[in-house]
Amino acid sequence: MTEVSSQLPAAPISAVGIISSPTKAPDGYYVVAQTTDGSDADLWKDGLFKSKVTRYLCFSRYPGLDVVTDVKLTDIKDTLPEGFTPLQETLDSKEAAMRKRRLCVKVSPRAAAQTAVYDIQIVAKSKYHLVNYTCVGEINNMFVWCRFGDVHPQQPLLKADKANIANQVQSARKSSGRPDCDRQSSGSSTKTALDDVPFVVSEKFHDTKTEMQQVNLMGITIKSLAEIEEEFHYNFTTERSIIL
Repeated sequence: MTEVSSQLPAAPISAVGIISSPTKAPDGYYVVAQTTDGSDADLWKDGLFKSKVTRYLCFSRYPGLDVVTDVKLTDIKDTLPEGFTPLQETLDSKEAAMRKRRLCVKVSPRAAAQTAVYDIQIVAKSKYHLVNYTCVGEINNMFVWCRFGDVHPQQPLLKADKANIANQVQSARKSSGRPDCDRQSSGSSTKTALDDVPFVVSEKFHDTKTEMQQVNLMGITIKSLAEIEEEFHYNFTTERSIIL
């Protein structure tokens, strides 16, 4: 019996992956490069022949909408457990993740999850087990252990996450701002480039004419309404005489 840590990590695992080299993990991922006794945690190694192919487990605790609620190791020929997703390719080289075994993860929305995986460790000897951990399977005489914990609906963001969110909001504001309205800070007030600019109606619109003036445009005279009525007035005298 051995114990890795008596304290539960601050955040649950949000993603699990397989990589071909411990140095090729994506940003934000922790690599399980060694077993609990300090030996190599290569999941591909063969006990009889030395292979140049290596596979290592990695995971991320980056806060998001989803969390990993369960992990299973199954035979490659077994039916995929319901609700689980197999890790078929390495994250870095897009090669086959494993050969005879298959690592499967179950991901659920954080709001709907009651428990989640908080840590993953690999033990090289079957007679040892980790306190507060659960063994989820075996591969190449190595055993994968997971630590489960309750999911809290709301957890405070880390300082790095708060800074990242603040930078994203600031970048979004800059990209959506108009170039003619660059904002400048003056004390506690915020001004734009259009502040203090008087808006008045042009003087040419102050006098409203009651009648349209005649305008000659390319030989075409635009007449007023009174002129049109006077020129084209028709009293229908002939039509009335016929009816009467």
